[in-house]
Amino acid sequence: MWFRNKNRKTCFSDFSMLGVDIHSHLIPAIDDGSANIDDSLAMLNKFVELGYRKVITTPHVMSDYFRNDTPGIHAGLNALKRASKEAGISIDIESAAEYYIDFDFVSKIEKKIPLLTFGKNYLLVEISFLNPPERLANVLFELQTERYKPVLAHPERYGFWFDNFGIYEELFSRGILFQLNLNSLTGVYGADVQKMANQLIDKGMYSFAGSDCHRIQNLELMYKVLNNKHFDKLVGSGKLLNTSL
Repeated sequence: MWFRNKNRKTCFSDFSMLGVDIHSHLIPAIDDGSANIDDSLAMLNKFVELGYRKVITTPHVMSDYFRNDTPGIHAGLNALKRASKEAGISIDIESAAEYYIDFDFVSKIEKKIPLLTFGKNYLLVEISFLNPPERLANVLFELQTERYKPVLAHPERYGFWFDNFGIYEELFSRGILFQLNLNSLTGVYGADVQKMANQLIDKGMYSFAGSDCHRIQNLELMYKVLNNKHFDKLVGSGKLLNTSL
């Protein structure tokens, strides 16, 4: 929902214009997100309050820390859906995964192991916050040759690219989709991250927006995003694909 005021083109009261969240960690005790089912249900209730009709939760898959696989994620999703139904929470819940690009991930590609996707074969991936992986462009290209559509999670948080915007432009030109962490617009990750998020919005380079919710505090902070002028610009761009899911 939105309304007009004399100072801004639109003012949003919730996130119903997005409708679907594509990045969260809601399955309990599977990664660094929800610790238990009560936490998960509290977050789902908050998503409803924020105006969402669907969440596509994306547990971490990382060789060193979170060795999740498809059967385990599906089992956790089914348990979460049952608990949500019993609690009377009216929201659709699906799952994909957030794949960390490391040696194990590359091995999955080489062995052609099916990966968890959402929507039209979108695949959420992330990289280290310390330095980019070797052969990143090659890995992303391999995904594309396997008919995946790579979505790079929170590119505004990779500080090693801040002084070389051309890297973003090159990835974008190769068909890599970008996903904004909505709370990057609040400055919670730092002023430099917020500045890069603003720049990527100005250049029209985001295709998805997500909460990256690990705990309910992440969702409570998102109310601040509704009054952000760059969020206005992002929604007004017509480039976001959340509503198509």
